[in-house]
Amino acid sequence: MKDILNNHHLKREIGLFSATILVIANMVGTGIFTTSGFIMEELGNPQAMLLCWLVGGVFALCGALCYGELGAMFPRAGGEYVFLRESFGKGMGFLSGWISLIVGFSAPIAAAAIAFATYFFRILPASFSAKFTAPFLEIGIFAISPITMLAITVIIIFSLIHYHSVFLGARVQNSLTVFKIGLIIVFVTAGFCLGHGSTENFSKGLEIGLIFQDKFAISLIFITFAYSGWNAAAYLGGEIKKPERNIPLALFTGTALVVCLYLLLNIVYIYALSPGEMSGVLEVGTKSAVSLFGDNISRYFSGAIALGILSVLSAMIMAGPRVYYAMSKDGVFFELFGKVNALRQTPAHAILLQAAIAIVMVITASFDKLLLYIGFTLSLCAMLTVVGMMLLRIKKPDLKRSYKTFGYPVTPLLFILGNLWIIYFCIKSRPITSLFGLGTIGLGILFYSYFRRKNRIVGKET
Repeated sequence: MKDILNNHHLKREIGLFSATILVIANMVGTGIFTTSGFIMEELGNPQAMLLCWLVGGVFALCGALCYGELGAMFPRAGGEYVFLRESFGKGMGFLSGWISLIVGFSAPIAAAAIAFATYFFRILPASFSAKFTAPFLEIGIFAISPITMLAITVIIIFSLIHYHSVFLGARVQNSLTVFKIGLIIVFVTAGFCLGHGSTENFSKGLEIGLIFQDKFAISLIFITFAYSGWNAAAYLGGEIKKPERNIPLALFTGTALVVCLYLLLNIVYIYALSPGEMSGVLEVGTKSAVSLFGDNISRYFSGAIALGILSVLSAMIMAGPRVYYAMSKDGVFFELFGKVNALRQTPAHAILLQAAIAIVMVITASFDKLLLYIGFTLSLCAMLTVVGMMLLRIKKPDLKRSYKTFGYPVTPLLFILGNLWIIYFCIKSRPITSLFGLGTIGLGILFYSYFRRKNRIVGKET
């Protein structure tokens, strides 16, 4: 039994198709079905909204091209943790991994699980709907309801699937993501061909002045949330076949496809709803479907979205544990989470840790507070990672680079400046959110100091 849970290397079992699917699955979540209404409320102009989605897509593509170079250079499990460790040292790498554990994966897993449960109960007749919430021990910290129970169940099921084997996890992941892509293509095609929309909704011209206002930058923050996940394949660098070729291809291809899908979906939203009807609407996807096809479609569309959400939930459960595994292997995280199940060839303990944190967030409902600073902290990490890539070009020019970033140095500089823009407006418009993000980083520094001291005591070199 001890041998089964001892340190073993992860196997390379993921091909180009599965790696690309993982990128798409991580990116296409609830954001595209919920954020456009708020963006329209900010901008009030359909063309400006589409331009904002395009600019966000360009930033994501620039990031994918840069991460492709890093992924090909360091084809190991861990993603940003590995890249920042190589360019800035273990301390910076640890902070990115710490942020991934708390903000990058566990909180969005909890949010996706609750979103799935919410949509699922809308499919059922009213008599089966979730109607009660019971505060635990009357203190209101823990809340139990049918929605939270279903969300917890879904997290456990998918964690067990990815614990079982990479093969099973990848097959389930591929099936759910193909379904989600199919849903979007069918919705877009049917919306234009059969839907009752209006081209007059596009008649309002683009107001160039909007691009230089705070509203455009704030809208871009929302869009950055929706595009997050474009770096997913880099986290599984140790399990992707022919990583020097497949990691850059998967990152770019997956991101480019999602940019196209997002633009098409938003065009359908505008075709279905006038700016006034769309403005401030949370469930813009469902409202567009009802406008295009009638009230009877609402329940079916909610069911389809619920299944699509399972895809992003599964993708995050699959990618996240590879970061904690890599941190543990480097001696900057608890040793237990660097062990691989020899029978299953999966980082079992890291998967269970992530599931446990996500479940706690579900029953405490604290995930919504964490999501407020996702944009700030993850944009900061991504920007520093690309700065590190440019630094490696200077410090270590002799490193083997089977793929070099297309458009260098314009591509990384555009990504860095775009993220600085987002971070600036995040601090300006949401200072409390930024303080929470900095607080999380500060807590990570304390944990890193603990592991450094521990390693010195046992005589390890940090």
